[in-house]
Order: sequence, then structure tokens, then C-alpha cells
Amino acid sequence: MSMYLERLNSVREELQSMGAESALITSPLSVAYLTGFVCDPHERFLGLLLRDDKAVLFLPSLEQGKAESVLGGTNALIQEIVGIQDTDNPYAKVKQNGGAAARCIAVEKEYMKLSQAEQLTSVFGNPVLNDVGGFISKLRNRKSADEILKIRAAAELVEDVLAEGLKKVKAGITEIEIVAELEYIMKRKGADAPAFDTMVLAGANSALPHGVPGKTQVKEGGFLLFDLGVFKDGYCSDITRTFVTGEPSTKQRHVYDTVLKAEEAAIRAVQIGRPLAEVDRAARHVIEDEGYGQYFTHRTGHGLGLEVHEYPSVHGANEEAIEAGAVFTIEPGIYVPGVGGVRIEDDIHVTSQGAEVLTSFPKTLTRLDI
Repeated sequence: MSMYLERLNSVREELQSMGAESALITSPLSVAYLTGFVCDPHERFLGLLLRDDKAVLFLPSLEQGKAESVLGGTNALIQEIVGIQDTDNPYAKVKQNGGAAARCIAVEKEYMKLSQAEQLTSVFGNPVLNDVGGFISKLRNRKSADEILKIRAAAELVEDVLAEGLKKVKAGITEIEIVAELEYIMKRKGADAPAFDTMVLAGANSALPHGVPGKTQVKEGGFLLFDLGVFKDGYCSDITRTFVTGEPSTKQRHVYDTVLKAEEAAIRAVQIGRPLAEVDRAARHVIEDEGYGQYFTHRTGHGLGLEVHEYPSVHGANEEAIEAGAVFTIEPGIYVPGVGGVRIEDDIHVTSQGAEVLTSFPKTLTRLDI
């Protein structure tokens, strides 16, 4: 409980600094991060009302028993747990149960819909809505030792999945068939779910950074790109590896070696206090120097934790400082029409010594004999 109380108190301090009397946190992930209670309300209302003197959890009535079991009823962390019926106005219930009139309420502006904001301000008499979502994202950026253990476990699990899935690759198998094999293996090995839509792209399709696996068959002589991750105990992993089916051409080797060199340069650039932009630039300079700059068409990485894409964004214009405890991906790529694409992605943890790489699947160019 102490970890969650510390997180709640950090948000309380932020409320004081922005002049907000209360916060209404409605993102299920933020509620889970701040309280330890995990809930998917679907279309129903979920909210955590946070004030200096109390915290009240509002949730669908059908989830109330679960919340009381997980949170142990009312305690120092959550003083009230209020169930909301489908016929209730949730914002009126919030006001009735601890949400006194306020001049300023903090919300997660990136998450709250306009229609929800209109209902909130109508019930509460048109208060100013300030944003606390960015602060919570930055709080989540500094991972605890326990969070790192969970991300590492998710990384180890997905690497086991990839190793077994590669054994299924043969001439004529389709991209979507490989995806099906991988996601079956994930479940069998204990993953809670895929972290995102598993990506397997063969041949020319590998030149599509966000291609959709389909009925393209694996054939001799092309790249075969795997991008996959899993959720395990609330945290996720994300790894990309690219292989070649058959003997690689000189062009394929050059593209692959350039991406690998770029990824290693970006990993070396990770240092506490340096701008995140320098990580992107380190990778991009290598790729540009080899003449492939126009074929590297996306950012170098993204934050990773409770979500597969979270704060921070690792791109060349982000001058925010790298923080100790952050976890993000490093995943440069080159995508050449007619040749194919290569992306290599690792999950890294920022320490006082630089980047601790949490993924360990081999990165040397590997030929798959099909």
C-alpha cells in the first residue's frame, strides 16, 4: 500500500502546485497505477476522485465487490468505494460523494472526451479544468525495481515465444499463419495477452513499417520481419527481429548491418540527463551516412510499461532529458521498396551506467533455411 499511497500523495502535491482543489482520474490505467485496482469498465464510468483529505473510487456497481476484495474495503488509501448503476449520472454521484464544488478540477485531458468534460463542468458549476495527465505520465516514466522485474519477465517470455515460433517457418506458410502460431504459443507459455497486434511481414511487405500480416507466403530470398510483444502481470514487452530466408544478397547484408550499427549507436547514446533527441540522432546519423536516410521514416523509440506506447517519445525534436528509471524502445529501421525492410528493436532501462538492455534475443543477421 505504501507505494500506491506515495503515488497518490505525489499527485496531491501536483494539485496544490496547479491550484486545483481535486482531481478526477478516469483512465483505467492511471487508476490502476495509483491504486493497484485493475478494471476494464468498458463503456461504463470509472473514476478516482482525489482531494487533500480523501480518495474515493467510483466504478460500475458490478465491479464493487471485486474492488472491495482487492483494496480491502475502505482504508488509508481509498476512503470510499462507490458503485454506480447504469441509470445513474456518474458526475452527480461524484459530487454527492465527496466532490464538493470546486473552482479548478484536474483531469487527464488527453483521455477525457469532450462530452464527458461538458457533463463534468455542468454538474460542478463550470470549474476550470487543468491537466494532470502529463504529470501522471511522467510519474509512470520512473519505473520502480518491481516494475523493471515485470517488464524483464515479459521480455523473456516473448523471446521464448519468438524462438519457438521460428521453428514453424517454412516455405509457403503465410504471414497470418505464423501470427496464429505465435499468439497460440504466447497463451500456452503464460502471457496474459499480446501487447499489440503481432506483426509478421514477408518479402517486399517488410518494407511497410506498419504493414498488416495477410496471405503473403514466405519464399526464398526475402526478409522476414517479426514485431511482437506480450502483457504479463500488467506490464508489456516489445521486440522486433528481422531474418532472411535463404542466402542474403550483398544489398540485404548492407541494409541489415546498417540498421544494427544504428541501433547500437542509439543504445550507446542513452545517458541520464542527455536529451532524448540525441538517441534518435545517433541512429539517424548512421543510417544517413550509409545513404538510407530517406528510408528511415519513423521515430527511434517510445516509452514502454503499462502500455506498449507511452511517454516518452524518442524522436529528433524531443529535447526532454532522459530520466533514471525510464524504459523505452530503440528500434531504427530501413524500408526500401523492392528490397524489403529491416527493423531491430530492443527494450532498454535507463540506469546510472547508461542503457540496460532488457531484451537479449540475438541480433546478428540470421538465415532461415526453409
